[in-house]
Amino acid sequence: MRALQVRATGVERTLGDDELIVTKTDPRGVLTYANTVFLRMSALHEDEAIGRPHNIIRHPDMPRAIFKLLWDTLGERQEVFAYVVNLATDGAHYWVLAHVTPSSDAHGRLIGYHSSRRRPDPGPVAAIGKIYADLRAEERRHDNSPAGLEASSAKLRAILAERGQTYDEFVWSLTNGTA
Repeated sequence: MRALQVRATGVERTLGDDELIVTKTDPRGVLTYANTVFLRMSALHEDEAIGRPHNIIRHPDMPRAIFKLLWDTLGERQEVFAYVVNLATDGAHYWVLAHVTPSSDAHGRLIGYHSSRRRPDPGPVAAIGKIYADLRAEERRHDNSPAGLEASSAKLRAILAERGQTYDEFVWSLTNGTA
Protein backbone atom coordinates (compact mmCIF):
# COMPACT_ATOMS: atom_id res chain seq x y z
CA MET A 1 0.00 0.00 0.00
CA ARG A 2 1.40 3.39 -0.89
CA ALA A 3 1.68 6.02 1.81
CA LEU A 4 -0.43 9.13 1.52
CA GLN A 5 1.48 12.39 1.15
CA VAL A 6 -0.71 14.98 2.84
CA ARG A 7 0.26 18.57 3.48
CA ALA A 8 -1.32 20.28 6.49
CA THR A 9 -3.52 23.20 5.42
CA GLY A 10 -4.00 24.81 8.83
CA VAL A 11 -7.77 24.27 8.58
CA GLU A 12 -9.11 22.95 11.88
CA ARG A 13 -12.07 20.62 12.06
CA THR A 14 -13.93 19.98 15.34
CA LEU A 15 -16.14 17.21 16.61
CA GLY A 16 -19.65 18.01 17.77
CA ASP A 17 -20.41 17.95 21.50
CA ASP A 18 -22.16 14.58 21.29
CA GLU A 19 -19.94 12.95 18.67
CA LEU A 20 -17.49 10.13 19.28
CA ILE A 21 -14.89 8.76 16.94
CA VAL A 22 -14.64 4.98 17.30
CA THR A 23 -12.09 2.73 15.65
CA LYS A 24 -10.80 -0.78 16.15
CA THR A 25 -7.48 -2.17 15.03
CA ASP A 26 -5.69 -5.47 14.98
CA PRO A 27 -2.67 -5.91 17.31
CA ARG A 28 -0.39 -4.22 14.74
CA GLY A 29 -2.55 -1.08 14.59
CA VAL A 30 -4.23 -1.83 11.25
CA LEU A 31 -7.80 -0.52 11.08
CA THR A 32 -10.51 -3.19 11.20
CA TYR A 33 -13.42 -0.84 11.99
CA ALA A 34 -14.07 2.88 11.65
CA ASN A 35 -17.32 4.64 12.43
CA THR A 36 -18.81 7.30 10.16
CA VAL A 37 -17.55 10.12 12.40
CA PHE A 38 -13.96 8.90 11.97
CA LEU A 39 -14.44 8.66 8.23
CA ARG A 40 -15.87 12.18 8.02
CA MET A 41 -13.23 13.76 10.27
CA SER A 42 -10.34 11.99 8.52
CA ALA A 43 -11.76 12.62 5.02
CA LEU A 44 -11.49 8.93 4.20
CA HIS A 45 -13.92 6.50 2.64
CA GLU A 46 -14.34 3.19 4.43
CA ASP A 47 -12.47 1.28 1.72
CA GLU A 48 -9.55 3.73 2.09
CA ALA A 49 -9.42 3.25 5.87
CA ILE A 50 -10.04 -0.43 6.60
CA GLY A 51 -6.87 -2.46 6.20
CA ARG A 52 -4.61 0.60 6.51
CA PRO A 53 -2.45 1.45 9.52
CA HIS A 54 -4.22 3.74 11.99
CA ASN A 55 -1.27 6.11 11.71
CA ILE A 56 -2.56 7.06 8.26
CA ILE A 57 -3.93 10.12 10.11
CA ARG A 58 -0.78 10.94 12.06
CA HIS A 59 -0.10 14.67 12.16
CA PRO A 60 3.57 15.66 11.81
CA ASP A 61 3.22 17.89 14.91
CA MET A 62 2.50 14.88 17.14
CA PRO A 63 5.59 13.96 19.16
CA ARG A 64 6.81 10.44 18.59
CA ALA A 65 7.40 10.20 22.35
CA ILE A 66 3.63 10.27 22.92
CA PHE A 67 3.10 7.36 20.55
CA LYS A 68 5.93 5.46 22.23
CA LEU A 69 4.26 6.04 25.59
CA LEU A 70 0.93 4.94 24.13
CA TRP A 71 2.33 1.72 22.64
CA ASP A 72 4.37 0.97 25.78
CA THR A 73 1.25 1.38 27.94
CA LEU A 74 -0.87 -0.77 25.63
CA GLY A 75 1.93 -3.34 25.59
CA GLU A 76 1.41 -3.66 29.35
CA ARG A 77 -2.28 -4.33 28.61
CA GLN A 78 -3.25 -1.02 30.21
CA GLU A 79 -5.65 1.59 28.85
CA VAL A 80 -4.32 5.00 27.94
CA PHE A 81 -5.81 8.48 27.62
CA ALA A 82 -4.06 11.01 25.40
CA TYR A 83 -4.57 14.30 23.64
CA VAL A 84 -3.86 13.77 19.95
CA VAL A 85 -3.88 16.00 16.91
CA ASN A 86 -4.70 14.12 13.71
CA LEU A 87 -4.22 15.04 10.07
CA ALA A 88 -7.10 14.32 7.69
CA THR A 89 -6.32 13.25 4.15
CA ASP A 90 -7.58 16.63 2.87
CA GLY A 91 -4.98 18.45 5.03
CA ALA A 92 -7.34 19.59 7.79
CA HIS A 93 -6.43 18.75 11.39
CA TYR A 94 -8.50 17.91 14.43
CA TRP A 95 -7.74 17.46 18.12
CA VAL A 96 -9.20 14.62 20.17
CA LEU A 97 -9.09 13.28 23.68
CA ALA A 98 -8.43 9.61 22.97
CA HIS A 99 -9.14 6.60 25.15
CA VAL A 100 -7.42 3.47 23.82
CA THR A 101 -7.89 0.03 25.34
CA PRO A 102 -6.52 -3.41 24.51
CA SER A 103 -9.12 -5.94 23.36
CA SER A 104 -8.85 -9.62 24.27
CA ASP A 105 -10.64 -12.76 23.18
CA ALA A 106 -12.35 -15.21 25.55
CA HIS A 107 -8.96 -16.83 26.26
CA GLY A 108 -7.28 -13.54 27.22
CA ARG A 109 -5.28 -13.27 23.99
CA LEU A 110 -4.78 -9.80 22.59
CA ILE A 111 -6.85 -9.37 19.43
CA GLY A 112 -6.50 -5.64 18.91
CA TYR A 113 -7.30 -2.21 20.26
CA HIS A 114 -10.45 -0.14 20.64
CA SER A 115 -10.26 3.63 20.60
CA SER A 116 -12.93 6.20 21.41
CA ARG A 117 -12.23 9.87 20.92
CA ARG A 118 -14.16 12.97 21.85
CA ARG A 119 -13.74 16.68 21.35
CA PRO A 120 -11.39 18.19 23.92
CA ASP A 121 -11.85 21.60 25.49
CA PRO A 122 -9.67 24.39 24.05
CA GLY A 123 -7.76 25.09 27.29
CA PRO A 124 -6.18 21.65 27.61
CA VAL A 125 -5.42 21.61 23.87
CA ALA A 126 -3.53 24.91 24.16
CA ALA A 127 -1.58 23.62 27.18
CA ILE A 128 -0.71 20.25 25.68
CA GLY A 129 0.04 21.86 22.32
CA LYS A 130 2.87 23.86 23.90
CA ILE A 131 4.33 20.74 25.51
CA TYR A 132 4.01 18.78 22.27
CA ALA A 133 5.79 21.58 20.38
CA ASP A 134 8.67 21.39 22.90
CA LEU A 135 8.85 17.60 22.50
CA ARG A 136 8.88 17.85 18.70
CA ALA A 137 11.59 20.52 18.86
CA GLU A 138 13.64 18.15 21.01
CA GLU A 139 13.15 15.37 18.45
CA ARG A 140 14.34 17.65 15.63
CA ARG A 141 17.49 18.67 17.53
CA HIS A 142 19.00 15.23 16.96
CA ASP A 143 20.68 13.89 13.86
CA ASN A 144 18.94 10.55 13.94
CA SER A 145 15.45 9.33 14.69
CA PRO A 146 16.25 6.98 17.62
CA ALA A 147 18.25 9.68 19.43
CA GLY A 148 15.45 12.20 18.87
CA LEU A 149 12.85 9.80 20.19
CA GLU A 150 14.93 9.01 23.28
CA ALA A 151 15.58 12.70 23.97
CA SER A 152 11.91 13.57 23.54
CA SER A 153 10.86 10.67 25.78
CA ALA A 154 13.38 11.79 28.43
CA LYS A 155 11.99 15.32 28.26
CA LEU A 156 8.44 13.98 28.69
CA ARG A 157 9.54 11.88 31.68
CA ALA A 158 11.18 14.97 33.21
CA ILE A 159 8.02 17.06 32.73
CA LEU A 160 5.91 14.37 34.37
CA ALA A 161 8.42 13.81 37.20
CA GLU A 162 8.46 17.53 37.93
CA ARG A 163 4.67 17.42 38.22
CA GLY A 164 4.74 14.16 40.22
CA GLN A 165 2.25 12.64 37.77
CA THR A 166 1.90 9.85 35.27
CA TYR A 167 0.90 10.86 31.76
CA ASP A 168 -2.70 9.74 32.42
CA GLU A 169 -2.80 11.81 35.62
CA PHE A 170 -1.44 14.79 33.71
CA VAL A 171 -4.06 14.36 30.96
CA TRP A 172 -6.83 14.21 33.55
CA SER A 173 -5.47 17.23 35.43
CA LEU A 174 -5.67 19.18 32.16
CA THR A 175 -9.11 17.80 31.39
CA ASN A 176 -10.46 18.65 34.83
CA GLY A 177 -8.80 22.06 35.01
CA THR A 178 -6.53 21.19 37.93
CA ALA A 179 -3.23 21.36 36.03
